Amino acid sequence: MSAVAATSNHLPWMWLVSRGSGLVLLLLFTAVFVLGISTRLGSSSMAMPRFEVAELHRTLALFAVAMLILHVATAILDPYVSIGWWATILPFTSRYRPLALGLGTLAVDLGAAVLLTSLARRRLGHRLWRVVHWLAYLAWPLAFMHSVSAGGDMGIWWVAALVWGSASAVAVALGARVLAAVRGDGVSRRSIPAPPAHRCLGTARIGGG
Repeated sequence: MSAVAATSNHLPWMWLVSRGSGLVLLLLFTAVFVLGISTRLGSSSMAMPRFEVAELHRTLALFAVAMLILHVATAILDPYVSIGWWATILPFTSRYRPLALGLGTLAVDLGAAVLLTSLARRRLGHRLWRVVHWLAYLAWPLAFMHSVSAGGDMGIWWVAALVWGSASAVAVALGARVLAAVRGDGVSRRSIPAPPAHRCLGTARIGGG
């Protein structure tokens, strides 16, 4: 297909939905990441009860999964570029911006590993789950770099503000986590109250470590 034909068949709204959902996904991922870290801080650092923070963490994680599906689907279906469904699983296989999209694919793969092991946590055991869960600390920077390099609209001030604001929030949360670890006032994962069985969503707890 020629470039002219591709442009004429391009649906601008689909690109806008893809990019918009990507920005919302970064915000949700950031919130889930920060809340996950917050559940590991001492009670003196918590503005909300730890159980409420954990419950909000799980709820936002569900929204993030739904937004991820929308983001990936619109990116794949947009006729302006040829990405291919395989590029959502195998990193760096897309012909269109392979590095930028590959970073996003890696973030999705790591997030999927965290999610699946969280769903099977009772069978895997706490130790193995926690080892895999540390991948969340790598998934967020990959998603951030994907957002910066794939969108092409970082010159828009409010887009840049959202992206760099997310980076600042994560930096502050990580700084607080490190400080809590140094001071020894963090909490054990097992000390976090479990939600009632009927409210347990089984979603990945990203960023808790």
